[in-house]
Amino acid sequence: MTTTDSAGQREQTRRRYAEAARDASEGRAACDCGTENCVHVEGGRGWAKVLYEDAVLGEMPETAVLASLGCGNPTAVAELREGETVLDLGSGGGLDVILSARRVGENGTVYGLDMTDEMLALAEANAAAAGVHNVRFLKGEIEAIPLPSESVDVIISNCVINLATDKASVMAEMARVLRPGGRIGISDIVAEDGLSAEQRAEAGERLGCTAGALSKSEYTTGLESAGFHGVSVEFTYEAAEGLHGAIVRADKPL
Repeated sequence: MTTTDSAGQREQTRRRYAEAARDASEGRAACDCGTENCVHVEGGRGWAKVLYEDAVLGEMPETAVLASLGCGNPTAVAELREGETVLDLGSGGGLDVILSARRVGENGTVYGLDMTDEMLALAEANAAAAGVHNVRFLKGEIEAIPLPSESVDVIISNCVINLATDKASVMAEMARVLRPGGRIGISDIVAEDGLSAEQRAEAGERLGCTAGALSKSEYTTGLESAGFHGVSVEFTYEAAEGLHGAIVRADKPL
């Protein structure tokens, strides 16, 4: 992929998420995957309605629920604890940031990183409406995280890394900003091993909302090459032929 191709893909993603933020602000479920896929979303409230418990969503601002474009629940995957510092890569409308902020408590801090102005504005408003004050939203790209080295305990992300144009840089940056002993708990779209690039592209096109997903072995090797230990990539459901929603866990060694 050329630099121009990468810039074009990044701008396409930015525009899509800006539109999703506007949809949520106007009371419509964000539809990253297009109408054909979104008709399956229960009650027209977006993908969060499928992926999170009703009791959890009932405590969230409606626009945070409507804006969710995730493929899992990373706040549950990461097993957040009181007082931790958390970073959400691609924080969108702030749903996972708000949930994380409540789990880590007033002694903890949650950073939400997003490259889209519209999503950042929506997330700020949602955090204020939810009454959480231990959050900080940052504008930037996940390939170049605007935080100091060894500054966070946990990294979460919800269906964003598959969109990154330089996944090796994302993994290196995660390793850089995590403190020794820190961990990642990520929900993402991951391809089966053995699929060709053409088959992945075709499956992603049918799914309508992802391209460039890593295979299971590529994800594992990439994280290990970045210095992570205890890497696991667990498929949870089939999103399209050969593509799966997955839980990704790993630790940064002490």
